[in-house]
Amino acid sequence: MNLKVDIQRIIPAPPTDDDFQRWVQAVMATEDRQDVELTIRIVDEAEISDLNQRYRGKAGATNVLSFPFEAPPGVQLNLLGDLVIAAPLVAAEAQQQDKSEMAHWAHLVVHGSLHLLEYDHQHEAQAEAMESREIRILHQLGYPNPYQLKEAS
Repeated sequence: MNLKVDIQRIIPAPPTDDDFQRWVQAVMATEDRQDVELTIRIVDEAEISDLNQRYRGKAGATNVLSFPFEAPPGVQLNLLGDLVIAAPLVAAEAQQQDKSEMAHWAHLVVHGSLHLLEYDHQHEAQAEAMESREIRILHQLGYPNPYQLKEAS
């Protein structure tokens, strides 16, 4: 598989370009695609809030947005789409959820990439299938189950 991940860093974030590539590669490893291209844009809360309002009609910031690419009729491209991730929210959520920031980054990239592949979680059965796949991919990458809460010590 030929995978191209374009990284746009509007603000700094700890993952390297290689981290992003590895995380997306793990998602695509079982997909029946020869060539895949996507963009990951790292932004602040203001930009993701604007996108969330404009495209989802929801006020406020969110951690990740997925924008699947829809080619015009008759056009064949290997472009999956774009992921937009709010770096400040990733850091804050990781701290609030008592998980490593890199594990949370990996989870959001895996989650968003699955959305680009048309996985969803609008209904319980869809959510279970998507979460199961996320857990399996993250485990292969060496990260813990993102849905399992740490026990209080």
